[in-house]
Amino acid sequence: MTALTIVTLAIAQILRKRGFSEEQAIGVVEAFREIDAGLLATKSDIREVEAKIETSAANLKVDILRWLVVTQLALGGFLIAAQKLLH
Repeated sequence: MTALTIVTLAIAQILRKRGFSEEQAIGVVEAFREIDAGLLATKSDIREVEAKIETSAANLKVDILRWLVVTQLALGGFLIAAQKLLH
């Protein structure tokens, strides 16, 4: 477990200035102390996920374009066959 490093006194003082009671400020600081920093997403983690999403979106666009081309060719073939059958 990687502990989240925070300046507890400074945070408690800020919370007190914002209207928290002493007990509430201490409770919030203690809660933050319990956070496992390993579970928090870093900017690097977010960039990595964004890159994966962009890659997936690009792949999806290619798949949709392939499907569109194949269905249009199949429809064209069907129309040509139907036209030849009717003439």
